[in-house]
Amino acid sequence: MKVNVHGISYEYEVIGSGEPLLVLHGFTGSMETWRSFVPVWSEQFQVILVDLIGHGNTESPEEIQHYHIETVAAHLIAVLDHLQIEKAHLLGYSMGGRLALTLACLYPKRVSSLLLENCTAGLTAEEERKERRQKDEQLADKIEREGVAAFVEKWENIPLFAMQKKLPLHVQARVREERLANHPRGLANSLRGMGTGAQPSWWNELEHLQMPVLLMSGEYDEKFFHILTKMKKQIPHAEFVQIIGSGHAIHVEQPQKFDTIVRGFLQNIKGGRNK
Repeated sequence: MKVNVHGISYEYEVIGSGEPLLVLHGFTGSMETWRSFVPVWSEQFQVILVDLIGHGNTESPEEIQHYHIETVAAHLIAVLDHLQIEKAHLLGYSMGGRLALTLACLYPKRVSSLLLENCTAGLTAEEERKERRQKDEQLADKIEREGVAAFVEKWENIPLFAMQKKLPLHVQARVREERLANHPRGLANSLRGMGTGAQPSWWNELEHLQMPVLLMSGEYDEKFFHILTKMKKQIPHAEFVQIIGSGHAIHVEQPQKFDTIVRGFLQNIKGGRNK
């Protein structure tokens, strides 16, 4: 389905009934990231799938301002308003996790709980942020110059996704297909507007988050293990889970464990309310 949000056409789906659960994919992904989980999750939740700006079947505008992470968070609030949803559980992976955290910091009353899979609260040092923005700009230029296929060929071989090389070939092919379906301008502008260097640092806001928070890290993703461990210390109501046998993309590499942890966390919240 389509909805026009602040002049941008967003693709979304709503499946199931119950408390709303908005799920946000990572860079190069789409709503298809979560497709295998929907049959089970939709038994207890109203699952809201969205292609983020620059991805999937949502528009890829030329203007960078549409991709700023605070702007995209406002877009998602508008999607919830369109669906007449006051409050939703929020699950985000990597870039989608940073976006979910942004939404929780800016619109805390709209978030029932926050589930973050291998993401960061941002970079605190301006010099570090500047360096990251420069790297993302170089990568964005390369995507526009060489196209998505050449980019994906290199992207799927970076150390971050090393664990995925051990997955069955049909799983690897599905992930590749999802990445290849994206638009070069959309991916490039997502890096420029929503990259880690472009977003604000939310570290000082973490102590103000009052909703239940689940932080998930893969055993082999050392970088995000340390980041999420640090985040847990600053978030009042946070749980931290390390998933054995997984790297960065837990939902791809250990889907059954991921499903069990996500549903367990959400059911505990519902159970706590019903006591």
